[in-house]
Amino acid sequence: MILVAAVLGYLLGSIPFGLAITKAAGLGDIREFGSGNIGATNVLRTGRKDLALATLLLDSGKGAIAVILIGWMSGWQELPMALAAASSFLGHCFPVWLRFKGGKGVATFLGTLLALNIWAGLAACGIWLISAFVSRISSLAALVAAALTPIILLAMGQTVSAAAALVMTLLIFYRHQANISRLLAGTEPKIGPKK
Repeated sequence: MILVAAVLGYLLGSIPFGLAITKAAGLGDIREFGSGNIGATNVLRTGRKDLALATLLLDSGKGAIAVILIGWMSGWQELPMALAAASSFLGHCFPVWLRFKGGKGVATFLGTLLALNIWAGLAACGIWLISAFVSRISSLAALVAAALTPIILLAMGQTVSAAAALVMTLLIFYRHQANISRLLAGTEPKIGPKK
């Protein structure tokens, strides 16, 4: 079951919805636009909010589905579910189909979290919303939510899920290196129209 969780999670996570959606909409290759990222934030830069929302939902959904499928197959055991979560996240960030150049993983992270523990997932979403409202910086909100998630899961007694979340959190910080540099320099773009 461990091997199944790892492989199935990775394969589901590696589906590049942002790329597929923008190509299907006639917008070309999203990797050649904006930040070059395949995630919802870069899709939003095309001006198509509907496509960005679809990408967000599908990227989070694939992570949730991976966890739920493995949960059902394993009798809802925490270890294979947590492994499926981490594997789907890795698949999104490093998809084999795109030469291991994927997204930053925030939506997939939240999707897996909601499936692992609905209350921890809702808490993380709430933290993101509050942080985004206060700072008006999406990347900062994502980093704050990700950093607090392993602590939330640990407080809920889900040690294995907390460990998986910690791995994903570290990768989120790694994938956001450029954003962190801009945050420290005070040049990270804010949410909303530019003045």
